[in-house]
Amino acid sequence: MKLLLGLFLWLLSSEGNADNLKEEEKLKALRRIQFSCEQVKLPETPSTSVHALRPADIKTVAAIGNLQRARGSGVYHEDLLRSRGKCLLEVSVETLAVLISSFNPLVLHQSPPPGTKGVTSDSQAIDLLHQAEEIVKLMKENEMMDFQNDWKLITVFFNAENLCSSCASKQLKNCILDNLEELKAVLDFLYKNVPKAFVNLVDSTELATCSLAYQDYNYTRNQCSCVGECSTLGDNILWWSYQDAWEKLLKSERYDQKDDFTVVLQPSLQERNLLLRPDRDGFIVTSKAQVETLEDCIFMTVGLWNNMMEPVGWKQPYDFAKMYPVQCPSQENPYLFTYRNSNYSSSLKTSNTEETSQERNYGTNVPCFDRDPSDTVPVSVHKLKPADIRVIAALGDSITAANGAVSKPHNVIDVLTQYRGVSWSVGGNENISTVTTLANILREFNPSLVGYSTGRGKETSKSAALNQAVAGAHAENVPEQVRRLLDRMKSDSRINFQTDWKLITLFVGGNDLCGFCVNPEHYSPENYTYSIQTALDILHREVPRAFVNLVTVLSITSLRELYESKASSCPKLLMRMMCPCVVDPKDNSSEFKKLVYFNRRYQERTRQLVESGRYDTTDDFTVVMQPFMINVNVPKTQEGLPDSSYFAPDCFHFSQKTHSQAARGLWNNMLEPLGEKKDNQQIDDEIVLKCPSEAVPFLRTYKNSNYTYPNQTPNYGSQLLCEDRSPSSPPATSVHSLKPADVKIIAALGDSLTAGTGIASDNLMELGTEYRGLSWSIGGDASLENVTTLPNIFREFNVNITGYSTGTGSVNDSNAFLNQAVPGAQAEHLPAQARNLLRLMKTDPRIDFRADWKLITLHIGGNDLCNYCKDPDHYSAANFVRRIQETLDILHEQVPKALVSLVDVIDVLPLRQMFVDTQVQCPTYMADYLCSCVLTGEENSPNLTMVKEATRAYQLGLQRLVESGRYDTHENFTVIIQPFLQNVKIPFGQDGHPNVSYFAPDCFHPSQEGHSQLAKALWNAMLQPVGQKADSFDFMADIVLDCPAQNKPFLGTYKNSNYTPPPVEPTQEPIENWGSDLSCPEQAPSSRVPTSVHELQPADIKVIGALGDSLTTALEAKGTDLQTDWRGLSWSIGGDGTLETQTTLPNILKKFNPNLFGFSTGSSKETAGFNVAQRGAAARNMLAQAHELVELMRNSPKINFKEDWKLITVLIGGNDLCQYCLDKETYSVQKYVKHLQDTLDVFYKELPRVFVNVVEILEISGLRQIAASSSQCALTAKNFCPCFLNPEENSSELQEIKRVNRDFQTEALQLINSGRYEKREDFAVVMQPFFRNTLLPLDRNDKPDMSFFAADCFHFSVRGYAEMAMALWNNMLEPVGEKQTYNNFTHDRSKLKCPNRETPFLSTLRNSGFRNSDLNLEKTETSVPYWAVIVAAVAGILAGSLLMWLVSRKRAKRSQHETDTGKNIKLTSL
Repeated sequence: MKLLLGLFLWLLSSEGNADNLKEEEKLKALRRIQFSCEQVKLPETPSTSVHALRPADIKTVAAIGNLQRARGSGVYHEDLLRSRGKCLLEVSVETLAVLISSFNPLVLHQSPPPGTKGVTSDSQAIDLLHQAEEIVKLMKENEMMDFQNDWKLITVFFNAENLCSSCASKQLKNCILDNLEELKAVLDFLYKNVPKAFVNLVDSTELATCSLAYQDYNYTRNQCSCVGECSTLGDNILWWSYQDAWEKLLKSERYDQKDDFTVVLQPSLQERNLLLRPDRDGFIVTSKAQVETLEDCIFMTVGLWNNMMEPVGWKQPYDFAKMYPVQCPSQENPYLFTYRNSNYSSSLKTSNTEETSQERNYGTNVPCFDRDPSDTVPVSVHKLKPADIRVIAALGDSITAANGAVSKPHNVIDVLTQYRGVSWSVGGNENISTVTTLANILREFNPSLVGYSTGRGKETSKSAALNQAVAGAHAENVPEQVRRLLDRMKSDSRINFQTDWKLITLFVGGNDLCGFCVNPEHYSPENYTYSIQTALDILHREVPRAFVNLVTVLSITSLRELYESKASSCPKLLMRMMCPCVVDPKDNSSEFKKLVYFNRRYQERTRQLVESGRYDTTDDFTVVMQPFMINVNVPKTQEGLPDSSYFAPDCFHFSQKTHSQAARGLWNNMLEPLGEKKDNQQIDDEIVLKCPSEAVPFLRTYKNSNYTYPNQTPNYGSQLLCEDRSPSSPPATSVHSLKPADVKIIAALGDSLTAGTGIASDNLMELGTEYRGLSWSIGGDASLENVTTLPNIFREFNVNITGYSTGTGSVNDSNAFLNQAVPGAQAEHLPAQARNLLRLMKTDPRIDFRADWKLITLHIGGNDLCNYCKDPDHYSAANFVRRIQETLDILHEQVPKALVSLVDVIDVLPLRQMFVDTQVQCPTYMADYLCSCVLTGEENSPNLTMVKEATRAYQLGLQRLVESGRYDTHENFTVIIQPFLQNVKIPFGQDGHPNVSYFAPDCFHPSQEGHSQLAKALWNAMLQPVGQKADSFDFMADIVLDCPAQNKPFLGTYKNSNYTPPPVEPTQEPIENWGSDLSCPEQAPSSRVPTSVHELQPADIKVIGALGDSLTTALEAKGTDLQTDWRGLSWSIGGDGTLETQTTLPNILKKFNPNLFGFSTGSSKETAGFNVAQRGAAARNMLAQAHELVELMRNSPKINFKEDWKLITVLIGGNDLCQYCLDKETYSVQKYVKHLQDTLDVFYKELPRVFVNVVEILEISGLRQIAASSSQCALTAKNFCPCFLNPEENSSELQEIKRVNRDFQTEALQLINSGRYEKREDFAVVMQPFFRNTLLPLDRNDKPDMSFFAADCFHFSVRGYAEMAMALWNNMLEPVGEKQTYNNFTHDRSKLKCPNRETPFLSTLRNSGFRNSDLNLEKTETSVPYWAVIVAAVAGILAGSLLMWLVSRKRAKRSQHETDTGKNIKLTSL
């Protein structure tokens, strides 16, 4: 018997909750818990040992805990934390009791004692030991339990956050021991006074700290002072050490001396990760304070329960980004796991002083014979020999401070020690024969070198010398380090500050990347680079004779290998605390992609900073990038596992072994010429020190490497070689004889491409800037010599041209002038833009509206395509063309003397290449935001297919509109399509990867280089005759500006090109039949009749049936009789003719089994076979149809009821939706799903050997477009479906019915995939989703193609039913999760698929990989929780619903926001 939701209602009524926790919130949270453990009988005799304790043995559940922060912690949200503390204590007790009640209905739960911290105010709180005393007292007084003999489950939540708050003056180890003793006293009390107890020990510290830390990402820097320094590193190591100490204590078996008591340390509670998402104003952080506390407390407890079911050593951290299925005790180990019954051997090694030190000989040999300095002290940094260096220094973080470099293995606390004497870039312990560092290498060239650090200590210690790196430092802290370094240099009597040559190494960035996800704006690549620039500027300005090594930040993602390795003994909790932004994200998640992007941008922007030449203005100073660690990998053992010997005990910092290798790599980089420096030095390689070359014995700089930095200020100007630049004489009176010099006014309409979004942006934060003066079609900044735009080209012909935009700003700024494009605009916004343009042209004194010739460029469609998959109806080609037509009509009717250049819809699909190539530095995490229908998803996905078809339909629609002659009714106006963007070729570099220089930082909008190419292509297209215009665009093509032809020096139009539009294709002869061709190689049945539905082949099916409404009776399939059910032509059950003449599911199956039985023929009830559908049926009629079908099959002498395999297809719900608004209760989603469930239950209980197709109810909104195609259709269809056809466009009623449509789909899918019908091996129900997103078939004129529909404009014709049959058949063969979710209405006789040769079965959840292959019929245990299957299939539905709501909301408010869209949108698509 399963634990049902009703069991959880007991929790709702539990005493003490009603006053504090809203029942509806609790119920909502409980509904998400999936618990399917079998209820067991109470054991006759409870277990005598805690190591064999089963859930059914537990009689009482209790909890105590301290969840508050320490006094004086400076947090201003104590009320929030107190609420959470109360929640966790109470709800953990109640939820655990509910879970255990499935095994023991008599379980009791003991509420936390009054005064518990987190339950009352701090002034009333009592400490943990007093809580323990009180809870024991309450249990003893409880008359419903036998204190001595009943088993108790007690959870102790402890908070280690106050470790340092009370012991600032103590040493770290003493601090830990004191706190350990306090908590040990609590456990000792329970051990002594409580018989028969299983105690969970749970560290809730992170719950207390992380919940509030988001308010100040530097908050932890001030948290702890007893470490001796305020650093996150110290805090994290302190916390981990506390956990480590507890692990060792419990492993010591201190609490396992009795057989009826144990304590198990469960994983510490984790908060939900902070979620980052792009917002109009940049990035926003969604914190835990915005997530429902109650729900989290329940799921935290479920995570705790699941860990109780896991052996020690195998317990998992809690992940609240997903729903938890409740884990059940296994048959092999039906007890709660303890240290003893887990056979646990701790992986945490003891940190005693007897362990072998890492200190060993890490020396090296310097093989260079020439170690002499220059003959005279050089005055140029480009002639600096190693021996000329007199002073060495370093800046950075704990890597340069050498934290933990010489720590003994597993001595994590010692990582706080800074072993500066062995630091790779500046340490000077001993000499090169024993310690390899850069300083010791240089000492072999100049023994008088000064500045290196020795021994250990902080940056303030004397031995630190000029190693001013600070543990925990970020890039923003480096300028402060530079100031201290200069003070030390100037005050050191050994240093002649003016004349001594100095070598300074800077390496920082790891901490910035580790924290970027907490505050991506603060740790942005731009801010990182700015901080580096500030530090280098100080050095450049104030330090003479200096060579600065800027070591590029390494690829920090390699750290994940150590974290994820199951073989390593790394302190993974500590790693997650120190660097959550690196180790937490899942592979290929958007968070991981952000990390990779930020990492690469750190590297790229610092390179750009150095290559700008900013630091090469004097001859005695330079900065050189040393890139040897850019592509470093984690060192591996011979077994291929991460080698932790290269790391300190925390698996984050370098061990001395790595410090020595880094020193060698840095030294070699310094001697390698620029352009030839190694950027992938592997730490586990043998690195032999190089020597200065004889020819160039200097440290290599850009100058002595003969290296030229890339041009930082590229010129995007063009040459125009046209001799004839004169206007027409006399002035042109016809648009067909218009010369470039005749144009006086230039204007443009469109989206962010024309608005100039991000053209000159250097980073994502600047992407909201609209560089209108650089826009390809309308920008007028500078001149053609420097900036290539269409206006600048026209100004070469007419210097008085006006209308172009300049500078930056929104459409509302005066400098935008006649550039009326708006970022984010879609075709529906163009008419408003056209009206604004008209107003400006008519009122501006610089424009003679009647006399001046005008050139108006119009380009739109990218945003429509990017959103197409979310609402194919709204973004249909017909709607798109209608909106363009409305715009052109306005211009045609009201603007005299105008040539409208209509740039064709861009093919956005090639832009995917920028986002799928992992080597390209593009913000892939923004793909969904920029253009989700194109940039996300797999190749060949349905969404991409939809967009591809829509793109072509948009383009064809525009062509037909313009070539119709609609805009050639008088001589002073025309519209010309410029088709060069129909086929876009993405630029690729020599390395084979996309060249991002043509794009803004988002890799979606063009950069100035891209706009320059677009302007040249547009100009040339305007001169090309119609019919000969280029229809492709290559970003990298060498485009030379054309000149007007001498014989026809006009802008090309249809008339002056002598172009005749191709004739309309003659109407094709009507196709006589709608059959299909199918020639599958394997059409034989299984060698033996299968017993499993998951091995069912098409030829094994012997019986076919169907349920439904008039769509399944095939009402009006033939136009000759509008009231006849042509059941023989029904898509899912009709058997008239053959497959060659009529495509139906039975006719397809007859190709595999000619003896198929049950299909209907003709139009009479007598020949209906097993087609029990009835016209007008709704979901409530399905139960009766199901019973009728079962009886027909049971009583049929033609079939073997028990042995024959049956295929049943169910499609219902159209009538429910169409009548929903008339009776919302009768036709509610809940009733629909209940009727569907009752129907399937009948089949499940009474029919053997069945495969059931449930066809997802169609997206019925397309019916509105059909109704709009003619008045007759509108009248007829409204009678059938008033709830969809009567509401006004964008009305709340229409939005509601669309939502209900989606809810019907979603809820039905949840029912199908819930596991309800999976206990039988010979039964399966599969959702076939080809109707989920309905694409309306259109004719050549982009009108609904009525050949697919009956005369009533509601039902399908024979042709439409054939398409449904093909889509259903193909869905049946497609694996679950990969099924096509739309139907492409195109006549193609070869669309039918064949069964897969390897797995020639009808697809089910299990044979698609969503269920265990060895399913236990007595107990269903899914390999994937059922909700995961739903998510895989429903994501499109839910996302579509949400996005449709957003679109609707945006449309409803567009009049309010249209004027300030440009100002508000930071990141916008085309």
